[in-house]
Amino acid sequence: MTSESVPMTPLTTTLWRPTGPEELALVEAADWRAWPPRLPEQPIFYPVLNEDYAIRIARDWNVPASGVGYVTRFEVDTAFLARYPVQQAGGRTILELWVPAEELAEFNRHIVGRIELVHEFRPQP
Repeated sequence: MTSESVPMTPLTTTLWRPTGPEELALVEAADWRAWPPRLPEQPIFYPVLNEDYAIRIARDWNVPASGVGYVTRFEVDTAFLARYPVQQAGGRTILELWVPAEELAEFNRHIVGRIELVHEFRPQP
């Protein structure tokens, strides 16, 4: 009888990211595995901790700003995320992580699996 070593899969945390068409195109170009570097006027990358909040941002902010809003979902190694305290950006359920732009490449290395597109919003006629 042999003992096989089974690789440990890290515990993950589900995060959401509301986004517009330009950022989503860059995610797609990265094979749905990484977020693009921040622009100079974007000092932080902020994924959110619940789907409802992500939907509200995509629908209420991204649609008016760029004609379409998307919500993505992805998994990140939970142990790695411990370095980013949860930020309450408003009400009780308005929770974000603030990842400094200079740490985004390392953050991307801790994404487990692929980034998924889960919602799309367009202007209502």
